[in-house]
Amino acid sequence: MMRVTALLAVIAAAAGFMGPLVSRVAHSKVAGVQMSAVDEVMDKLKSMTLLEAAELVKAIEETFDVDASAGGGGGMMMMAPGAAPVADAPVEEEKTEFDLVLESFPADKKIAVLKVVRELTGLGLKEAKEAVESVPKAVKEGAPKADCEEAAKKLEDLGAKVTLK
Repeated sequence: MMRVTALLAVIAAAAGFMGPLVSRVAHSKVAGVQMSAVDEVMDKLKSMTLLEAAELVKAIEETFDVDASAGGGGGMMMMAPGAAPVADAPVEEEKTEFDLVLESFPADKKIAVLKVVRELTGLGLKEAKEAVESVPKAVKEGAPKADCEEAAKKLEDLGAKVTLK
């Protein structure tokens, strides 16, 4: 009911403001027929009762598939016939899986880094040694952010340089 009241207030205000104004199109010889139709519609709007105006709003909403609510920018928006509705802008998904890449580490901390890499990955000694010696190397792949940050802290505490991708 509030939408109808708001719309009627807008229509009444528009009818009151538009009555004495005449556009440049109205002065042209070509638009003479069109302006008479607009004038007729405006005259009918001015003479309508509240109930008739509410029925008009409902009919316009159904016919043109529009929403006449006042919250939609202050006026009615009509789609062109045959036009498809505009899709919302793509929303960027928040990343949930991260990769932790070991970039480098101090040579004197190799054994400590090797132990942490084994702990994080579950690799055997030989595989972990190969991974550490072939930096940059992904230590964790597709892991939650919290896990990657925790692992990064352990490696950084040893002086290693890591990146979260």
